[in-house]
Amino acid sequence: MAILPAGRIDDGEAPGDLLEVEGKITRIGYRIAGERSALEVMRNYESALAQAGFETVFACESHETCGVDMMAFIANSGTVRPQGFGDAFFGGTAERALLASQESIDGVFHVFLHVVEDTSNNRTLLYQQVVEGVALRTDQVDVLQAGELQRSLERQGHVAVQGVYFDTGKSQLKQESGPALDQIAELLRANSHLQVYVVGHTDNVGDLAANTVLSEARAAAVVARLEAYYGIERTRLIARGVASLAPVASNADESGRSRNRRVEIVAQ
Repeated sequence: MAILPAGRIDDGEAPGDLLEVEGKITRIGYRIAGERSALEVMRNYESALAQAGFETVFACESHETCGVDMMAFIANSGTVRPQGFGDAFFGGTAERALLASQESIDGVFHVFLHVVEDTSNNRTLLYQQVVEGVALRTDQVDVLQAGELQRSLERQGHVAVQGVYFDTGKSQLKQESGPALDQIAELLRANSHLQVYVVGHTDNVGDLAANTVLSEARAAAVVARLEAYYGIERTRLIARGVASLAPVASNADESGRSRNRRVEIVAQ
């Protein structure tokens, strides 16, 4: 279990917005010598994460925006990083933090970065924590699956639901989609006031107009199943299709195309 700041911290005793995530944890501390500012270091990481498909969950750019107790909480709480891990970050003249996430068929990945300039020693200190979440199994029904959907909706406003399957060029749901639909239904039952768009996505193979029709038909199939089999009110569900207009990976190879063929839940 990793605990990562997802908002400013003004009181280390009551830090408020923290994100708890599970998975393989890798912690690395860097001492970057020379005239490398916290801004320069963070911009390089932001660029690399964006190119890899990560989305920003939280970012701050100074003591004021990070919170007066962010630095102390990271260094001393024993939750964000083990006590005694690397350099203490006190005395920095500039501070930046970033929490980013990426969802894929392999699982949910989180990266947390904290950068501080140590001008007295002419260096910049970077703490990096990567949490590699394990992909959810699609052969079991689990409340945690619905819980992860809810957390992603709260964090990002949308979430890709893995495990919704169709034959190529078809809009009929395959039988293997049952566990994923169970997750969506569990989410909606647990949040009776939640209204969502069900959005179909395709890869870029074929005609855009045809893919737009196909993606909306697939979304409509999910909506119809949620209503007919799970009793979810149709008024809470709107089906939309965007074809290949919102990819999460490159369509240059099958690995990327398979990630782009998906169904997402978007909070209205």
